[in-house]
Amino acid sequence: MQVKHDITYDKNRHLTLDAYHDGTQPFLGLIIDIHGGGWFRGDKAKDEDWATRLADLGYMVLVPNYRMTPDVYYPEPLSDMDSLMEWISRSEYNQMPIGVVGSSAGGNMSVEMAIKYGIPAVSLSGILDIDDWLAEHQDVVAAEGDTSGFNQQASATINQNGANDAFYKWFVMNYFDQRTDELTAATPVHRVNSQTGPMYLANSLNEFVPTSGILTMANALTEAGVPFELNMVPGTRHAKGYLDDVFNETVDFLKRHVLVEHVDMQ
Repeated sequence: MQVKHDITYDKNRHLTLDAYHDGTQPFLGLIIDIHGGGWFRGDKAKDEDWATRLADLGYMVLVPNYRMTPDVYYPEPLSDMDSLMEWISRSEYNQMPIGVVGSSAGGNMSVEMAIKYGIPAVSLSGILDIDDWLAEHQDVVAAEGDTSGFNQQASATINQNGANDAFYKWFVMNYFDQRTDELTAATPVHRVNSQTGPMYLANSLNEFVPTSGILTMANALTEAGVPFELNMVPGTRHAKGYLDDVFNETVDFLKRHVLVEHVDMQ
């Protein structure tokens, strides 16, 4: 495995990425791997496990850092992904077919990139239900809980105890700096269209991220005629907590859609 750490993709914002590949070429394609963390914690290093597994299959995998609260709020993390795409367009990878994967907040961002750029996306427990969920849970009192050890924990062990509406409301509203005027604009289901990229959407049945997000997204993708796969995972595990269970399915999805794009480009 060959890894290059801290490659600058946006020097003005001091943003870097790590690049993973297995040393063999040509690559199957380029995969962007967006880490989770509720837009308030996390780091590209936390996705070394997922990135390594994808690179072992022959992909070039880029894992970017992005800005988080309280330094910035919505939509700045998504603006960082725009900067990443611009950097890719100027890089040696600019002719490679692209896919994106992400978990939790990263799952939201991967879906946003599928909508904006038409690329295939894998979203594990993506934060997708925003405006409707908040409107229906006005009586929930937001509570951060103990997140002091977040950056020291493996991603697969975080928030695996089932529903936690107070925490969900806290970090979603934290992403918007407690403002409510952008909630609908930030809910991706409203912007699905026929040019949206295909998606693989997974969620545990009883975790703290509500299943309504991917169910509503599935309906919107159906209406737009966009192919998707849906996996409702038993239990309470969140995002990369069930990565082993869905990994083979996500790889098959990426092979079908990223490699098909590669063939179409020839």
